[in-house]
Parts: sequence; structure tokens; C-alpha cells
Amino acid sequence: MRSCSSTYKRGRRAGTGIFLFASLASTLLWQTDEFRGANPGASWTVSATHTLASPAVVIGASPDPVRVSLAFGISVALVSLCLRSGGGVHLNPAVTLALLAGLRVSPLRAVLYVLSQLGGALMASAVLLGVTPEAIRGKTGINELSPGVCEYQALCVEMFVTFQFVLCVFATLDPKSALHKLAPLAIGLAVTLGHLVAIGFTGCSMNPARSFGPAAVTVNFRSHWVFWAGPCGGAVLACLMHDLILFPRWGGRKEWLLEMRASCLRDSRPQPGTRETE
Repeated sequence: MRSCSSTYKRGRRAGTGIFLFASLASTLLWQTDEFRGANPGASWTVSATHTLASPAVVIGASPDPVRVSLAFGISVALVSLCLRSGGGVHLNPAVTLALLAGLRVSPLRAVLYVLSQLGGALMASAVLLGVTPEAIRGKTGINELSPGVCEYQALCVEMFVTFQFVLCVFATLDPKSALHKLAPLAIGLAVTLGHLVAIGFTGCSMNPARSFGPAAVTVNFRSHWVFWAGPCGGAVLACLMHDLILFPRWGGRKEWLLEMRASCLRDSRPQPGTRETE
């Protein structure tokens, strides 16, 4: 049992680390002729606010949102497909919280998963920061609110994109679902959609671990609570929508409490055929 639990924790840490390293790398601004514009020989510098700047570059330039969205979507799809072990690989604390609320994972196992995810995110962010040339390092992967976006607006956007994403995850859990065999693809598309929607507002988190890693290695926690409250709130709402309205699982609060008690007492090993992905 200990060996199995250790394997799952390593899978979560490795999965989150690989997913985030590949994804966050897509947010880097590399010098190209497109950005150099009329002055191809200009050198790149980092301004006081850590944004890339050159004589022909507008301060505050950001990477291509389509490229970043595809990188996150493809990365999560491939990692969830290749590193699935037993029930799948958790890569996102918000999804783990939703699965906990839906009694699909025990509280103890959920805590261990989240700790592993945060550890993987921290390692991936530190490695990426270390291998990135200083001239383009900037704010490597940090989630920040765009100018003019208030915290409550960012909170709503993060809740919405995470809601649609976690609802997609839950739709793939049932082995009888048409999406079950296409779970990695469906989840990757949901992640891509979320980024296309939210990048302009917050840089898009949808994943507290994704926001925590870069914030920790750069010691920049400005408005960081938004990237926990938004995704976690949206994830729980998606769980409630799926399990109480779309596909009711309990006849009342008493049944839910009994199942919760049983979930706390047993070792909640993933059931065959389920995909606790992401």
C-alpha cells in the first residue's frame, strides 16, 4: 500500500512538473525580427519593471496568446495520456478539490496530491528560471491582472474558465461516456479554450499550482489569492452542477454525509476505468 501511494505521489509531482515546464516555457518572449521591427540590430534589454524592451519594442509586449493556449492544451493532453497510472494523474489542485467534493478521492489522498502538485510546480518553475537567459527572463510565467482589470473581474473570469474545464473533466469520468476514451483530447481542448478566453484578463491560471510555482520562485504574490479562489471556486461549482443537477448522485444530504464518512474511512484508491486526470 505504501509503495502504491508513493508511486501515485511521484506521478502527480512528475506530471505537474513536466506539464508546467513545457507550458510556461511558451510564455517567454524571445527576440525575433518580428519584434525588432525597423531596427534589426537593436539589442534587447530588461526594463525596471522586468518587461522586455528594445528601441522598436513597446514596453509590456506579451507572447502570442494562441501559441500559449496551444502549448498548455497540448501539454496537458499529452501528459495526462502518457503518465496515466491506474486512475490517472492529477495535475491541478482545483480539480483535486472538485474530486474531493464529489467524494471521488479521500481527504488524506487529496492533501497529498495537492502537496505533490505544488512541489512539481515549484521545481518546474525553478528549473525554467535557471535555464532561461537573463536577458529574456522577465516575469517568467507569472499570472498578473492586465491593466484596468479589477480583482473581482479577474476572479469571475478564472471561475468561469475553470468551471467549463472541470465540467469537461467530470464528463469524461464515466466509463460509459462517449468522451471517456477521448478524455486527454477533451481536457486539452478545454484547457486551450480557457486560455484563449482568459489570457487577456489574467494570463490565465485555471490551476493554482501553475500560478504558485512562478510566484514563489520570483517572490511575486500580487493578487495571488485570485488564482486560488477563482479556480477552486469554479471547480467546486462544476462538481455541484454535475453531481447535483446534471447527474444527481445522492437523494439528500444524509446520503452525501454517509458516503463522505465512508470515503474518509477507506483508502480511496482510484477505481478501475476512472480518469482522475488533470
